[in-house]
Amino acid sequence: MNTAPLVRVLLVAVGGTVGTAARLGLGLAVPDAGGFPVAVLMANLIGALLIGILTARLPATTGLRLFLGTGLLGGFTTYSAFMTGTVALWADAPLIAIAYAGGTLVLGLAAAAGGLRLGRPRAEATS
Repeated sequence: MNTAPLVRVLLVAVGGTVGTAARLGLGLAVPDAGGFPVAVLMANLIGALLIGILTARLPATTGLRLFLGTGLLGGFTTYSAFMTGTVALWADAPLIAIAYAGGTLVLGLAAAAGGLRLGRPRAEATS
């Protein structure tokens, strides 16, 4: 029996458990501001930055990348809460909902690109 697939699933499951708990903790520590989902925005932007760094630094096939990227950061970031937060905002403040959705996408892309840039190994300076 090949245990490698099971180990990969367990790495993602354990990482996802930790990431989801961290997101809950962030949500408890940072309340919504007038219905604006501040903690969800923070989780998604921090997660995008860190996923960018991991992508630049770790090969896709490593267990550490599965644990940290797919598991922990996959559990920490949340597309579903982003979408439900946007819909909830839309009911009372459609312009804020549009700004939140668009801003999250643009800032998330910038965070991921910044993470890739930060994580990229630097060339050694030669004398």
